[in-house]
Amino acid sequence: MKKLFIHNTLSNQKQEFQPINAGKAGMYVCGVTVYDRCHLGHARAVVFFDVVYRFLQELGYEVTYVRNFTDIDDKIIKRANEQNIHWRQLTEKYIDKFYQDFNALNIKKPSFAPKATDHMEDIISAVSVLIQKGFAYEKNGDVYYRVRKFEGYGKLSGRSIDDLQAGARIEIKDVKDDPFDFALWKKSKEDEPFWNSPWGKGRPGWHIECSAMSSKYLGNHFDIHGGGHDLIFPHHENEIAQSEAISGGKFVNYWVHNGFVTVNKEKMSKSTGNFFALEDIYKEYEPRILRLFLISRHYRVPLDYSTDLLDESKKAWARVENCVRRIEDALHSAKNIAVKKNSEVDEEIYQLFIEYMCDDFNTARAVSLIFDLVTKMNQKFMINKIDKKLVDYLFTLRKMCDVLGLEIQSSGTNSVALTDVSSYKYNETELDGLLAKDKLAIEDIRKLVLLRGVARKNKDFNQADKIRDKLSALNITLRDMKDQTEIIEL
Repeated sequence: MKKLFIHNTLSNQKQEFQPINAGKAGMYVCGVTVYDRCHLGHARAVVFFDVVYRFLQELGYEVTYVRNFTDIDDKIIKRANEQNIHWRQLTEKYIDKFYQDFNALNIKKPSFAPKATDHMEDIISAVSVLIQKGFAYEKNGDVYYRVRKFEGYGKLSGRSIDDLQAGARIEIKDVKDDPFDFALWKKSKEDEPFWNSPWGKGRPGWHIECSAMSSKYLGNHFDIHGGGHDLIFPHHENEIAQSEAISGGKFVNYWVHNGFVTVNKEKMSKSTGNFFALEDIYKEYEPRILRLFLISRHYRVPLDYSTDLLDESKKAWARVENCVRRIEDALHSAKNIAVKKNSEVDEEIYQLFIEYMCDDFNTARAVSLIFDLVTKMNQKFMINKIDKKLVDYLFTLRKMCDVLGLEIQSSGTNSVALTDVSSYKYNETELDGLLAKDKLAIEDIRKLVLLRGVARKNKDFNQADKIRDKLSALNITLRDMKDQTEIIEL
């Protein structure tokens, strides 16, 4: 297996990835707080860690990928009250919206996508252990973590207690034993959502949610923990303090953080209103163009948003798709069918792609390699050289794009219109029969796409993903567009 090097925020240097269990990788990534639409900042993190997930699998690792939803929080309660709706109605709305936005960006389904509110027993248990070990204490229904008791506090962010103390403002009415202690459990106010606990009615603090959920699915010690750069302090610092106090051992081996998306050099943020919602961007640019834009720079480098850069990505991707179309149109002729069937990866190019990606997931160089290959393919095609080498290039291009989650719109497509979906009668027995088949005729494929369209319309994303996975296993790729779904046979 190729050696992979990852920049570890904990050591502030690149380190060779050595998994805890050979051939396996456990990864937890902090997801969104579901009280509003997702923006580009969220997209950069979700897309990048989707690439990490895909690439680890490409290297041969069995990956357990956990990406959570924070579905109880002060912001959620505030927004629900402003809209005069139940907080669960708000969170369900934006979880559905999350999947709509990110399915369009070709995001693979993680192994687990837990919600905080489904793990209250795990959270309460974690808080109880911290109290028993003397790392936490209760005050009038609130529970706080004793920051000074944890000797390693600050090792991720590089901030010491003394540094924090120098800039701290101490509230006179603060009931905490120390101003640096943070909340593990919050006593619910009147008319706020609550769960029963040994300390009364309340709800969890944000940091303990992730500690509880990550350990639930990955154990007390796992390989990779990721998120945006803004989560290093205090969120991830506090996660380390909690989790290592509970287990008495190391929490995570590799901490990975993507850089900010900025607008005019200022961080994109919902709280300041300085953000672009994904659904608004999709009105002007196809999602695959946005995905290309997001991975065209190294993940740790800040990415400044501009329509000019998106326009450049659009033109660049058009070069890729036009190249593929010309070559695939030529391959439809009978004399070239045998060449296409015998295609294989160009090892020299593909190993260079792997080398770039093994250098701290350098998608910027990997994308450049794709465009270099397209130039070679165009040059070869211009001299009417339709041979095995060109088809191998095509096969290699598609394979690299697949690892990066970049979907190529091919000319050799069939499509299913959304108007067909609305008139199609859902039949579960028919679906089960199609999913059980080893081979599918084109009409079977169209039926599955129609059934997937019905499932998506009914927001049954599990069923929709099951259909897509079945087709993917048969080398059939789907591309969802505004008015239709394209069927691409590879």
